[in-house]
This record gives sequence, structure tokens and C-alpha cells, in this order.
Amino acid sequence: MDRFTLRLPSDLARRFDAAAAARGGRSRYLRTIMEAAAQAPLPEPEPGPPGAKSAKLTLRLSDDDMTRLEAEAAHAGLLRTQWAAALIRRRLHGRLQLSPPEAMALIGVRRELHRIGININQIARALNTAVMAGSVLDLEIAQIAAFDAEIRGHLGGLDDAFAGNLAYWSSEL
Repeated sequence: MDRFTLRLPSDLARRFDAAAAARGGRSRYLRTIMEAAAQAPLPEPEPGPPGAKSAKLTLRLSDDDMTRLEAEAAHAGLLRTQWAAALIRRRLHGRLQLSPPEAMALIGVRRELHRIGININQIARALNTAVMAGSVLDLEIAQIAAFDAEIRGHLGGLDDAFAGNLAYWSSEL
């Protein structure tokens, strides 16, 4: 015989037990409900993207380990299941695992680099199409050098973020 196990809020469990008491108890009432549900035609499963199937992994941890896992996940801005899955994915695939705040920061850096690139293209276009006096040309060249330094700073920040992310999910503590 198969066994189903589920967790319910205490209030819902009490209300269900009250309803089941008049119908032969919790197990009997659940079987009755399930038999009725099994008689109904099953809906067609929605097709998902290929390879989208997932499997469930269950872990048993000591109270101390669970407390530490929850604290670590909260610190990363993730649920404990998301954190554990990210850790496993990092080990299996060797790729970055970004938390939502990290992903938002990365999007911000990308946006800034894009903005700087647009400015550099505008300056280059102006240099190619205009004949400029010496002091104006020197000013434009200085602006390009400033943008170059800013881009290098942002790229260094990205390198630091990637290295920090990889170090966080690595085996060294």
C-alpha cells in the first residue's frame, strides 16, 4: 500500500480533523476524498519545455546544521532550498550562482557599461566627422581616456564579483 505524507498548518489540521471525526476519522475521510478525486477525468498535462523535468531530493539535517543552513541562505537572500540547489549546481556545473541582489547588481553594472559604450561611440563618430581645432580635440581625447578608466574600473568590479561568487560556493570555508 502506498503512503502519502503532507504538512499542514495546525489550524487547517484541526479543522480537517473536526470534519473527519463524523466521517470515520482522518484516514477514512482522506481515502473517500481521494477516491472521489480519482473518478474525475484527469486534466491533460501542460507541455513544458524540453528537459524541464526535475527530481526531488530530500535531506535530513541536524537542528544545528539546519539553523546554519537557514542563516546562510538568509544572508544570501535565498530560501534554504534555493541555496542548497545553488550549491549543488555550482559544484556540478562550475558556473556562477547569483542571488537576486547579486543579479540586480550585475544588471546595474551592465547598464552602466552600455551607457559608457554609447558615449564612446558618439565621441568617436564626432571625431571621425568633424575637423576640430587642437584644444577641442585634446578635450575629446581626455574624455575618451576618462571613459576608458571608468570602464576598466567597472570591469575590475565585475571580476571581483565573479571571483567572490565562485569563492562563496567553493569548498574552502
